[in-house]
This record gives sequence, C-alpha cells and structure tokens, in this order.
Amino acid sequence: MSLKSLALIENWPVPTAAAGVVRADGTVVGTHGPAGQRFPLASVTKPLAAYAVLVAYEEGAVELDEPAGPAGSTVRHLLAHTSGLAFDEHKVMAPPGERRLYSNAGFEQLGDHLAKATDIPFGEYLRQAVLEPLGMASTVLEGSPAKDGVSTVEDLLRFAAEVQAPRLLDPRTVAEAMTVTYPGTKGVLPGYGHQNPNDWGLGFEIRDSKSPHWTGASSSPRTFGHFGQSGTFLWIDPDARAACVALTDRAFGPWAVEAWPAFTDAVLAEL
Repeated sequence: MSLKSLALIENWPVPTAAAGVVRADGTVVGTHGPAGQRFPLASVTKPLAAYAVLVAYEEGAVELDEPAGPAGSTVRHLLAHTSGLAFDEHKVMAPPGERRLYSNAGFEQLGDHLAKATDIPFGEYLRQAVLEPLGMASTVLEGSPAKDGVSTVEDLLRFAAEVQAPRLLDPRTVAEAMTVTYPGTKGVLPGYGHQNPNDWGLGFEIRDSKSPHWTGASSSPRTFGHFGQSGTFLWIDPDARAACVALTDRAFGPWAVEAWPAFTDAVLAEL
C-alpha cells in the first residue's frame, strides 16, 4: 500500500521534494519522490543531535542537569532552548529557564560539551551512537549540530521508526524528550512568531495548542518534531501512531506555511 496523499508534494513550488510515512510498528506505508536523495536538513539536524545526547546520558557520559553552556545553564536547558543564549550568537540574552529562546548557538555548545565529555568529535559520536545502529548510511553531520546534517527520506524514516519504538534508548527517556520541559515558557517559534506557551521537549518541538503551526489542523496536540529552514520537516504524531518526513531543496517560506498543514491533514486523513 502507498499513500496517495504523499503525491501532493508534486504541487509544491519546489525543484525537488521527497516524502514518506512510517507507522509506529516500523512499517513504511509509503514514499513519494526521490526517497534516497540527500538533502541538507537545516534544523531537522537538531532531533538527531538531541538523540545522540540522550544516548550519552544513558551511557553515563553526561547528566541532563549538569552545567553546560552559559552560567547557570545545564544540558537540559540547552536541549530545551532555555539556556538564554541568542539565536545564532554565543551571547546570553536571558537567565536560564526564563524564556524559550530558540538557539543554534545552544546546540553548538551542547555539541562541544558532549565532545569534551566523551573525547569524540560530535559528528563522529552521532554516527556511532545513532546513525550506524539504525542503518542511516546516507546521513552525515560535518559541522554544526544545530543545522549541518545531510540525510534522505529513507534514513529519516528509520530514525522516526526508532523514536516511535525505541531500541537505542529506554522508552522512558524518549517519553521525557517528547514531554514539555519547563512548562509555561513563552518565546518565538522561528517563522511563526511569538507563542505563549512555546512548548518544547528535549530537542523536539511540541505542537500542543500553537497557532499558527507548521503541522496540520488535525495533528494531535502531542505531535512533536522539527522543521528546517532548508524546506524540511519531520513530525511524529503519537495519537496517529505514525510519523512523516518531507525534504525539499527550496528554503522555508510562505510557500511552506501554506502547503505543509494541508499536506499533513491529507496524510492523517488517509492514515
């Protein structure tokens, strides 16, 4: 069986797009477009990076509440975008835990922290801890843990299957990653403006009641995932027991704000 709704990507104003859906039991129910083509992930890199940090936490290399990043901040603050660091600069804008300041710099400091703790470069740790065990042979991270990953729909469906039925992590750790960290924290969701609250877990954005949002009107509030400025997204809807990946080669913009929610609603309706 293949999902007809995935063919809607052909209507997107992008040169190339690929998409796929995987159920919670690991069944890939459909792909459309070049599922083996590699695309820059932009911020869809972050959930992969976060997963590697959680593996390091379970291995005892780091603790979630140990100091990391700016003064007073912890690994947990960095994962949840509450360290107070600026978006793209390594400067402090707020005390830790006060505001949800979405921060590439925070994920870069997280990568540096893990590299020091394990004595392994972050991209290599990600490969050994997550990519290789999941058979994600087309995925690499050379550069920033915030935004420099490259992957395919096929590989990200493997990752989405893992998150839904964890083998690399204790399911309780994954449950914590998809639960709101520092509830009630407000902040800006890039591309979508101020959100109150702006809910995040550990490396995953949580939909809850955010409006507007890049997922669908029929997406459950428990839906979590990430989108990237390179025109990419990955969502996991626990209520639908499925996950969807879409990768394109056109930067995020008004076209995506318009196209993605209707696409998601069509996929959920067909599931």
